[in-house]
Amino acid sequence: MELVLEIDDEEAVTGAALRRIADDGDMPDEERVHAESAVTEDTAEALAQLVDPFALIDEVPGVELLQASWSGEEIDYDPDSPEWDLDEDDDEPYDDEEGTGRAG
Repeated sequence: MELVLEIDDEEAVTGAALRRIADDGDMPDEERVHAESAVTEDTAEALAQLVDPFALIDEVPGVELLQASWSGEEIDYDPDSPEWDLDEDDDEPYDDEEGTGRAG
């Protein structure tokens, strides 16, 4: 799964992340200082403070998230550009031997 997000208000995202950090009573002071610095310097870090990948798929039947990672970069996104064909990285078609169209 790959997501492309457009953040149109970086200050709102950063502010929400800083509030979440401040409200976390279980976070050690040293970790809090590091987290505040990270979210202030990088909007992707702020987003990572706000979005819990485990919570996103927690109630999806048949799915268990074993590991999640984040990466972020600023890009110029044009959804109409052929460079943004999201299926281009697929090496194999999503067909099984029975031709049902489902990977198995």
